[in-house]
Amino acid sequence: MTAVDVRTLPWSWYTDPAVLQVERERIFRRSWQYVGHLGDVPEPASFHATRVGDIPVVVVRDREDEIRAFLNVCRHRGSLVCEGSGRRETLQCPYHAWTYGLDGRLITAPRANREGGIDKESLGLVPLQVGTWGPLIFVNPDLDAGPLEEFLDGIPERISEAGIDLNALRFLQRSESELDCNWKVSAENFLECYHCPTAHPGFSAVMDVSVDAYLLETSAGRMTQHGPPRAEPKGAYDPRGEVERGQFHLLFPGTVVNVMPGRPNLSIGPIVPRDTEKTHRFLDYFVAEDADEAWIEESLAFDAQVGAEDGVLIERVQAGLRAGIVSDGVLLPESEKLIVHFQALVVDALA
Repeated sequence: MTAVDVRTLPWSWYTDPAVLQVERERIFRRSWQYVGHLGDVPEPASFHATRVGDIPVVVVRDREDEIRAFLNVCRHRGSLVCEGSGRRETLQCPYHAWTYGLDGRLITAPRANREGGIDKESLGLVPLQVGTWGPLIFVNPDLDAGPLEEFLDGIPERISEAGIDLNALRFLQRSESELDCNWKVSAENFLECYHCPTAHPGFSAVMDVSVDAYLLETSAGRMTQHGPPRAEPKGAYDPRGEVERGQFHLLFPGTVVNVMPGRPNLSIGPIVPRDTEKTHRFLDYFVAEDADEAWIEESLAFDAQVGAEDGVLIERVQAGLRAGIVSDGVLLPESEKLIVHFQALVVDALA
């Protein structure tokens, strides 16, 4: 039998700031990414400041109830226009009071007429693509990119087929974390459960992570893992309920969508590079309106335990890559097929 020889990306790509700069330009500035939910802009004249990769973004719900997204950068001298969330009839830059409508138009610029006037039509906030899936909001800085439906690649149908009405779920909470690793290390860790029997004993006591039960598949920019709970699950989480199987998706470059077996649930969030070896993550959790509080507490604790275990693993990988002595590694073509696909997408984007 021939030895496995599927090579990883060069390990220097996980520590070189120049590589991250190209990734930001060619991947994150051209991709759909999850930024929040409709509860962040609950009524007309609401706004919510967020980020897409390294790009500051403001999402608004205008007076006509339309969701819009703009680059959160004043066209005068580049200041951030908004911070946090709230309700405003206009968006005013705190630096020189340039004021924009909720449609992005520049309304007023103090002293402009005295100085000879400016072209207001060309100096509005820069619009970005925005789309929704149920209560979930996605933004793409690239106005020429394909539609959100194409990016989601059948996941809404899979969620629905699992018995989950996304619009019937309620937002529960957001969990945030900072990891000392390159964003690709975090994504690749998510994309395989080869490490689960060793590193996640609690998860593996609940989910059947055997090769024949825990299935992997790829499609364009989607990488999916799915499988059933064990016939006799043990441990800190009860997977019994209407949702029979778990499904865990990554939409390139870094939007994670999770459903655990049990009561109706969904968590979603981005993997965002903050620096070459610093990654920010958040997950928004949604549950059924009538979800039992004890089950919620149990499921959040279960997820937090898995996340804490992953955090240790990820930072150990980054420490090894940082050594810079070995040039690359190997991948198992079946057990790590999602990573193989992910790394091919990175190469295609940077080529």
